[in-house]
Amino acid sequence: MPRKAVLILNLGSPDSTSVADVRRYLKEFLLDERVIDSAPLVRNLLVRGVILPTRPKRTAAAYKKIWTAEGSPLIATSKNVQKKVQKRVDVPVELAMRYGSPSIPDAVSRLKNQGVEELFIMPMYPHYAMSSYETVLVRVQEEIRIQAPPMTWTVLQPFYKDEDYISALVENSSSYITGDLDKVLFSFHGIPERHLRKADSSHAHCLTTPDCCNVCHPAQSTCYRHQCFETVKSVTRKLGLPMGKQSISFQSRLTREPWLRPFTDHVLKEFPKQGIKRIAVICPSFVADCLETLEEIEMEGRKEFLAAGGEYFTMIPCLNEHPAWISMLVNRIQDWA
Repeated sequence: MPRKAVLILNLGSPDSTSVADVRRYLKEFLLDERVIDSAPLVRNLLVRGVILPTRPKRTAAAYKKIWTAEGSPLIATSKNVQKKVQKRVDVPVELAMRYGSPSIPDAVSRLKNQGVEELFIMPMYPHYAMSSYETVLVRVQEEIRIQAPPMTWTVLQPFYKDEDYISALVENSSSYITGDLDKVLFSFHGIPERHLRKADSSHAHCLTTPDCCNVCHPAQSTCYRHQCFETVKSVTRKLGLPMGKQSISFQSRLTREPWLRPFTDHVLKEFPKQGIKRIAVICPSFVADCLETLEEIEMEGRKEFLAAGGEYFTMIPCLNEHPAWISMLVNRIQDWA
């Protein structure tokens, strides 16, 4: 039988909170043509000339707020997930990050040295986006072609409506969602509107009408916004949330061009003015807590909401190492193997 293995993939993290390590990480991340998809000259000028001279210091300070004795929460959690999955499957399970360590080239090298012939690639992104799901998949495939051309692969597709994923979200969040909440805010990582149009192979559907995400179309197989909406529909239905109890927003915008709206920070400031003063926030596009959830939402988002007049704010943790999440990953591996 061909030797099989699994490769779990996520975004990554700096090696430390030093400004030098953060700068190195941001450089690799932001120079990715699928993250900032401008012309190479424009991207280089923006990243090297505008962002890298100032942002690493601020980002390093943010990382210091969430850093643990084990290092980056994202890396530590991912390693624990890898170990828990490995205990329940019979094939080797490797871990790699799109940026930083453990690196994709090192993971592919280890797999090659183990004699792996068939690989199950598992991007830890529930929703399709060129700046997350696509870039990590393309990078792995490039490295396989370089190091191990005979190796074949199968890919875990975006699992935004996978029943096991939805059930895991519901199990993980149900104890945080009480009857006295005014609103449950689903905050997703933002992307530029241009990325949606670029991913629409028809170039005639995404963002062409206000209701495009609710009109069935082949473009939705690669439409991040539609897939986010579908996750919210499935979770709210399974939680039994009343109509209007939930809202959707998008966080972590980077450049000044149009990004998906509404913006999470704006929504948090506006809620109290609308009489919405008791909220829970969940971030379904992240499967492990990281800078964007722990610092941007749990710390800064909480502060913004309470300063605007909010009274109660609870952050629902990401799936992290929840047993239902581990079972979902195990189930998908067993389906493949």
